[in-house]
Amino acid sequence: MSENVTLPQQQGAKQQQGEPLLKVEGLQKHFPIYGGFPFKRQVGAVKAVDGVDLTMYPGESLGLVGESGCGKSTTGRLITRLLEPTGGTIEYAGQDITHAKRKQLAPIRSEIQMIFQDPYSSLNPRQTVGTIIKSPMEVNGINPPGGRENRVRELLETVGLNPEHYNRFPHEFSGGQRQRIGVARALALQPKLIVADEPVSALDVSIQAQVVNLLQKVQEEMGIAFLFIAHDLAVVRHFSQRVAVMYLGKVMEVADRDSLYNRPRHPYTHALLSAVPEATVDGSQRERIRLAGDVPSPINPPTGCRFRTRCWKAQEKCATDEPPLVQLSGSTEGHLTACHFPEEPTIKGGKEVVLDPALASLESDSK
Repeated sequence: MSENVTLPQQQGAKQQQGEPLLKVEGLQKHFPIYGGFPFKRQVGAVKAVDGVDLTMYPGESLGLVGESGCGKSTTGRLITRLLEPTGGTIEYAGQDITHAKRKQLAPIRSEIQMIFQDPYSSLNPRQTVGTIIKSPMEVNGINPPGGRENRVRELLETVGLNPEHYNRFPHEFSGGQRQRIGVARALALQPKLIVADEPVSALDVSIQAQVVNLLQKVQEEMGIAFLFIAHDLAVVRHFSQRVAVMYLGKVMEVADRDSLYNRPRHPYTHALLSAVPEATVDGSQRERIRLAGDVPSPINPPTGCRFRTRCWKAQEKCATDEPPLVQLSGSTEGHLTACHFPEEPTIKGGKEVVLDPALASLESDSK
């Protein structure tokens, strides 16, 4: 098991030596709120995404986690340019696509694909599976060797479906099978980057594992970079090499998987991890951190650190100065945190205590 877990990280380390595939800086998306009578005017804005910085390298998987409503899905749609950004920049393969027009985006549309959250509403019920998967090739004028139909049948086999299902309709498939069809459609153009927007949240637990393993297989065999959006930290840990934690439109912490799950520096990350169910040999339970209050409104977010209204470590500085996303002293390379008063590793009996015993054992096995 340790080989299956550590292999993706080793690959990611090699890939990060090159140029980034995707670079997002200060990304914003504000949805205007209109009011007034008889003439409507803008009276505010929902700051769904408000200054997100992310970097992805070819072939790596980056998990994007956080509570519902924190801006994860909106960030994914901005990166794929399904939404127009309010501010910030999006660079793909060194090209600025932040406000690129339709003709400018056309050449790279095939390289950035998306897997949608709901496998029931993301497939056209009036089209056959063959037509659904073939459509991207038709739109982009791609004629693969052997023809489009042959390519679709190959993709169905790749995602674990029977090629003979080519002429079936979506309603004839289960939820897990429909999501596999969505994966096949995303792979049809041989993309370099796939944004997977909570691809398993609508599926049963047993089916979730099948789909996640399928995505992992696709990534390793085809070298596709994945932005894996989810709120299930256990699923993200299994799939992602690096993890970014979002809260109220901002990234609070970014680190490689083992570093973030073992030694979280931001209090919000610590609280999220404390809520993950944990099975131990002696039956002991991890101490649960219960956050006070509700998530503030994105219409009027708190000043300074956005997490301060629910943080047990908040001080006056947190209300006046917004903490930058930087590498703190004592953190591993590439572990970035936005906090004035970060969490410190817990020491008991002269040894550092990590939050995830399973990952700790994997680390000791790999040494």
